[in-house]
Amino acid sequence: MSSPTAPPFGPGLVAFFTERHLATLTTLRADGSPHVVPVGVTFDAATGTARVITSGTSAKARHVRAGQARVAVCQVDGRVWTTLEGTAVVREDAASVADAVARYAVRYQQPRVNPARVVLEISVDRVLGNAERWKAPEQQEAQ
Repeated sequence: MSSPTAPPFGPGLVAFFTERHLATLTTLRADGSPHVVPVGVTFDAATGTARVITSGTSAKARHVRAGQARVAVCQVDGRVWTTLEGTAVVREDAASVADAVARYAVRYQQPRVNPARVVLEISVDRVLGNAERWKAPEQQEAQ
């Protein structure tokens, strides 16, 4: 699913979202207060889509289902950071969940079995941070 308004994603940002880093996901409660939790996230720069796997009963899934669809995923490593902002939807179909689990397994590890698993699929429309200047450790050694 392509996001027509997605900003361009450079090689530094893409590399940063390939390395193994945890992130935080911010969703909004009904009263507008932030709910911030640690997550694993995958990012597909070709489509501008970030994905977070979670249980269908989690607060983050409930917030998105309740119409609080604006979310932010922030990843940080020392002084390097990036926040991906966008609109989330909850995907429950087997194909979407399997795709997200496979992406997660490549970046992190195979997740435990969870029959209630869903995917928060985020169409990224804003990027903040300095990760575009980031270089992977192997790129730093080559210099």
